[in-house]
Amino acid sequence: MSFDPFTALLDIGGKVIDRVLPDPAAKQAAQIELLKLAQTGELARLTAETDLARGQIAVNQAEAANGATFVSGWRPFVGWVCGSGLGLQFLIAPLLSWGAAMAGHPVAVPSLDMSTLLTLLAGMLGLGGLRTVEKLSGVAAK
Repeated sequence: MSFDPFTALLDIGGKVIDRVLPDPAAKQAAQIELLKLAQTGELARLTAETDLARGQIAVNQAEAANGATFVSGWRPFVGWVCGSGLGLQFLIAPLLSWGAAMAGHPVAVPSLDMSTLLTLLAGMLGLGGLRTVEKLSGVAAK
């Protein structure tokens, strides 16, 4: 049995149909109805996810349009912190280590936790779900 609720429901519904309806035509009609219900549930889930993403986009636009620094300024601040962290880790630290080694004074520059930094940056940029929304709405190429 599957752990997915829709698939589990289909499996149970199929077993019930097999036991209750001995007529093959009635059994097939019942299975088709069960598949239609499953597809409707999946469509409802996708619609809910799309509506949630659209709502988040509306909130993001309202925040960006606000003139208060504490409302609209947090995204640029986090962006600059993430950009500074990336610059430090991938540009400044290697050049500093190389320059110090060339001068005869090797320096061990501490490294940043890039998994946390990149997770924060990707989440802030909306790279997780926005591409899916674009594909579902037909804006982006598949």
